Amino acid sequence: MEVKGLKRSFGEGETRQDVLKGVDFSVEKGEFCVLLGPSGSGKSTLLNIIGGIDSADEGQIIINGDALADMNDKNLTNYRRKHLGYVFQMYNLIPNLNVKENIETGAYLSDSPLNIDELLKILGLFEHRYKLPNQLSGGQQQRVSIGRAIVKNPDILLCDEPTGALDYTTSKEILKLIEEVNRKYGNTVIMVTHNEAIKMMADHVIKLRDGRIRHDDLNEKKISADELEW
Repeated sequence: MEVKGLKRSFGEGETRQDVLKGVDFSVEKGEFCVLLGPSGSGKSTLLNIIGGIDSADEGQIIINGDALADMNDKNLTNYRRKHLGYVFQMYNLIPNLNVKENIETGAYLSDSPLNIDELLKILGLFEHRYKLPNQLSGGQQQRVSIGRAIVKNPDILLCDEPTGALDYTTSKEILKLIEEVNRKYGNTVIMVTHNEAIKMMADHVIKLRDGRIRHDDLNEKKISADELEW
């Protein structure tokens, strides 16, 4: 994935706010990339543009040679369905569907979904597969959210503060799970976080501040999620 000269602003006149001010970087297939920065740095806006949820004012995103800006609505919808998985801070599960059924909603979007029972075991949810979301802990609900995102075997897994609503121990469990998914299935992972410690488990770290990239580094001393401390 290549990001070239990306700019995005909101509002007009005196209320105009430049959120992205010319962002350039690339991510290799299968990389675990962290977008790191404080609130207001532009990282979630950047993730939303990569995900086709928002659009840039200037610049472009090219994935496998295809420019998002050149896609019509139908092609953009197809791109999101076929190639992207989303994991948000809020789980957004369907309350009247059980664990397995929630994950199946992602499988329906794919031509080649992963085996759901195998995935449930990797997620540690197999014995909970018939429970409803309100019968699960926060960490278990986030696991279901991750399962729904990856069951369609997306090229890119976009994670927006996936541990933001979780305690320390559960956060580490979710990070270990995302690490395992990245290793087992080879999906490219792009994760937004403000937690500095998480950068240590990434292959690629991009630091944003005030809408610009301040550092773009490959991590030569990557550690496992197990070893993280904060």
